[in-house]
Amino acid sequence: MKKFINKPENLTNELLEGLALAYNDKIKLDDGKLVVRAFPKSQDKVAVISMGGSGHEPAISGFVGEGLLDASVVGDIFAAPNAMSVLAALRKFKRDAGILLVVLNHAGDVMSANMALKLAEREGIKVKKILVAEDISAGIDAPKSERRGLAGCIPLMKVAGAVAETGASLEEVFSVAEKFNGRMATLAVAMSGCTHPQTGLPITELPADEMEIGMGQHGEGGGGRSKILSADDTAKIMFESLSKAVDLKFGDSAFLMLNGSGATTPMELAIVYRAAVKLAENIGAKIEFGIVDEILTVQEMAGFQMVLCVLDDDSRKYLKARSNAPYWTCLG
Repeated sequence: MKKFINKPENLTNELLEGLALAYNDKIKLDDGKLVVRAFPKSQDKVAVISMGGSGHEPAISGFVGEGLLDASVVGDIFAAPNAMSVLAALRKFKRDAGILLVVLNHAGDVMSANMALKLAEREGIKVKKILVAEDISAGIDAPKSERRGLAGCIPLMKVAGAVAETGASLEEVFSVAEKFNGRMATLAVAMSGCTHPQTGLPITELPADEMEIGMGQHGEGGGGRSKILSADDTAKIMFESLSKAVDLKFGDSAFLMLNGSGATTPMELAIVYRAAVKLAENIGAKIEFGIVDEILTVQEMAGFQMVLCVLDDDSRKYLKARSNAPYWTCLG
């Protein structure tokens, strides 16, 4: 493992400090591992908060800002924050308008969130949880409980944050975000695993000539390994599965995001994106706009996540609405 780090035990604190220093006009650190907006929105608007382990930068803290998250509760490398940290954030953002808590479907995150929500309810904190579980590697018909939350959490946060900025009620923010949640699917592919930056030990290893479609963002097993395929062939397998999952059909418009996992170049991502757009055109659908970037990474894992969402008027409007976060800025 070759990384520019200091003491492994200081990784999370130091990376958060550096992120806050680099984007001090947008975010700041509050009480250690809570990243908040540099300029909070008014108390009469719904707060949108998320949570998750560090090591996946720029997610999730890089998406705190106007039109996105109000706060990110950060755990240690690849580890969920504990329930008391989540509760502390809910207490800080307690308001009559309420809080939307965005949770990715991973066992540790869900456990911490549920414990915090029970305690928050006793304290009269108004909060609703939305669970992101858009990974289809377990099968298109797999129950939500068996699906992982992947990079689709970021466009969902964009939609939820934009709705909240309008002054909508908590119920309205949840409704629009949950509708987007239900029209979105993600599938990941990996050609190499990653190492844990605190230990230097590999989390997952793949032979040099193999890849795996469906691998999770922590190296969890997916749909099965194969010999490495071309960009077009990989795009075809993934896009066809995703288009079935979201029922993409003739005349539809969609949002497409290719999220690099850490060691896949923009060159490769652009080639795959091009192939996916042509596949959509072949069925008479249109990729209206999208993102090709590193959004939620897994250290030096080689691969990407493909996120597809069928657009409606609400999702189109809110994805393009004004935002000002370190890693997602829209003029609106």
